[in-house]
Amino acid sequence: MDRFILQMQPWFGEEEKQAIIDYLNEGGFMTEFKRTEKFEQMIAEYTGARHCIVVNNGTISLTLAAIALGIQHGDDVIVPNYSMIASPNSIKMIGANPVFVDVEPETLCLDAALVEKALTPATKAIMFVSANGRFPRTRFPHDGYERLARIAEHAGIPIIEDAAQSLGSYFPDGQHIGTKGAVGSFSFSAPKIISTGQGGCLITNNDEIAFNLRRLKDFGRSGGGNDIHDTIGYNFKFTELQACLGIEQMKKVPWRVKRKKEIAQRYLKNLAGLSGIKLFDHDFRWTTPWFIDSLCERRNELQEYLKKRNIGTRVMYPPIHRQKAYQLKGDHPVSENVGEKGLWLPSANQLADAEIDLICQNITAFYRGV
Repeated sequence: MDRFILQMQPWFGEEEKQAIIDYLNEGGFMTEFKRTEKFEQMIAEYTGARHCIVVNNGTISLTLAAIALGIQHGDDVIVPNYSMIASPNSIKMIGANPVFVDVEPETLCLDAALVEKALTPATKAIMFVSANGRFPRTRFPHDGYERLARIAEHAGIPIIEDAAQSLGSYFPDGQHIGTKGAVGSFSFSAPKIISTGQGGCLITNNDEIAFNLRRLKDFGRSGGGNDIHDTIGYNFKFTELQACLGIEQMKKVPWRVKRKKEIAQRYLKNLAGLSGIKLFDHDFRWTTPWFIDSLCERRNELQEYLKKRNIGTRVMYPPIHRQKAYQLKGDHPVSENVGEKGLWLPSANQLADAEIDLICQNITAFYRGV
């Protein structure tokens, strides 16, 4: 095989190129304007949210969500110990304290029972991360996210949904992930289902929160383009060039969602019953898997074996409390196990069925010692 199969890669086509050329030929100012508004509208319509506010990346979106919800320096926010490190870093940026809680073994979403135990008077929010488009269901299969919502309501605190990996994924009631919390956040970085290079957005059904978010990202201006500032704000705006990409990418979401599910199902079929590797389960009625995630025995050896055969993989997120940036005490066995065995297999939309079969043949050969 000549082509190296990357674990993930963005997919921009002729439509994106032409959209940028068309915009450049118009001689626009580049700063967010009509195309950004259209991109926001497309996301709002797709997710069923009343408001969408795009920003320069998916980490800042979480920071702005926390600020808009009144999270302050010294406040505690419950965060899953399994997540991209941007989740806790986003609130560290304003001096708030992430309190790490372990996740469910099957979904890698917050374990509601552990969240309840972790609450203190200093807890001011829960950050729910829908890992790989999944929702919590292992311990409470007929309850899921609703148990977290009841815990938050009883404590009088909001839920911030970090749905960075969840565009095209839904809760079992058909509501798009990201729309149940006070604010939902998505990322458009290079590996996501759609990409604008960098970028992110916030969705909410709360008019006041949306108003505050728009001011926070634009210097606290009282109105677009003026220099009258009613409140403190910052510069986390988008660009029209990114919006050109985003508009064309959003047009492709239905096909990409369908293909992501087909890819995951083909992996599951090919690797069914193979000892040494366990793919995470997905309910394909609702979940669109962003990456093909797995737990692997002899993970490092498997990685090297596949790399020699031009197949790329990526180690899943290590437990955050053990990362050098945090170095906190705590016993989080599920996220620690992922740190030891978790591996993302090739997951790009561009994968052909024959390539998936070849990847699975090599994984099978490794574990069967062929």
